[in-house]
Amino acid sequence: MAEPLPAEPPFLPYGRQTVEEEDVAAVAAVLRGDWLTQGPAVAAFERALAARVGAAGAVACANGTAALRLAYAALGIGPGDAVVVPSNTFLATASAARHAGAEVAFADVDPDSGLMGVAEAEAAIARAAKAGWRVRALAPVHYAGQTAPMAGLAALAQAEGLALVEDACHAIGTVDLSAGERPVGAGWREVEAGSLTVFSFHPVKTIAAGEGGAVTGGDPALMARVRRLCNHGMMRAPEAGEGFADPDAALDAEGRPNPWYYEMAEPGFNHRLSDIHAALVLSQLGRLDRLIGRRARLMALYAERLAPLAPLVRPPALVPWCRPAWHLCAARIDFKAAGRSRSAVMTALRTLGIGSQVHYIPVHRQPYWRRRYGDLVLPGAMAHYAHTLSLPLFPAMADGDVDRVAAALERVLT
Repeated sequence: MAEPLPAEPPFLPYGRQTVEEEDVAAVAAVLRGDWLTQGPAVAAFERALAARVGAAGAVACANGTAALRLAYAALGIGPGDAVVVPSNTFLATASAARHAGAEVAFADVDPDSGLMGVAEAEAAIARAAKAGWRVRALAPVHYAGQTAPMAGLAALAQAEGLALVEDACHAIGTVDLSAGERPVGAGWREVEAGSLTVFSFHPVKTIAAGEGGAVTGGDPALMARVRRLCNHGMMRAPEAGEGFADPDAALDAEGRPNPWYYEMAEPGFNHRLSDIHAALVLSQLGRLDRLIGRRARLMALYAERLAPLAPLVRPPALVPWCRPAWHLCAARIDFKAAGRSRSAVMTALRTLGIGSQVHYIPVHRQPYWRRRYGDLVLPGAMAHYAHTLSLPLFPAMADGDVDRVAAALERVLT
């Protein structure tokens, strides 16, 4: 009888969710309960998230894009305003500002880390002023798990009278070290114009809701506005110092809100998170440290295994001002020196069972923005784009999977 052929090793995508039995049980409990949405699981997740990141409050929402829209709207950003956004980000950081009616002042990034620094933000502010725009906010993006240099950016925002919207969709669990130890999401209360942080819980992120997001912040009035905007702009009870506009209709004879009553002071969105999604992400939040630790172990192995491939392949550039909770392994590859196009490398890796992805095409190069602003010159963003390739990184990977990736890269590039 012939020996069975050895099993093919499983395909390694660049990222994937990690779902354990406790997650399944948490979701099943909601499905068997009374509340599928607007119930206790959402509130429990919001409390746990705020506690984890050191924020005064958290509002859960449908996804990271919804979180960005809520943050911009709560800060009153709209027509006539502009937001500084680094070009190395996903489409939503800029699109959400544009949906609010604002212009986007694209900023360059460091070509190695992919992060916007103070100098890049200042240059974008200057270009916006030359265009006659009123800049209202900085939207630094914490890329791949590492933070932008937030102490400097917070100081710049305060000096210029700008709000801060931290796009931390890659950075749940990261700790900023630029001004003590500050978990990403705690916010910068010294920024008087407002400080909010947004998160995403997409399946490839460190913790997943299926689809989900959140906004965190420290100003009770600002967070109350985020909460109202998340649910159609409705207010059912006085909050954060605000009363009802029509107290005669709102209150009973004892001055209590009538149980059916609500007011809408301004139009909002339906960006709510369901209890089903909240149960999943709350379960995962409880083991965030373990998930971060596993990703850190894999990143350390990548640094070791990729070292012999230098200078053709280098691991992500490390910055000194944070302790990252890694989301991506965005390797730096000199495709030109290797004599292979990135497309050819990605295709060859896929035939060897290795998935990869590019994070990101610089947003200022997208057709919509080129039609609107012309061809901006942002050399750092273009240089980062030219050499980046995201390699598999997710907690279920074995140590030996990193060896597989490194061996496949060596085979394809040399």
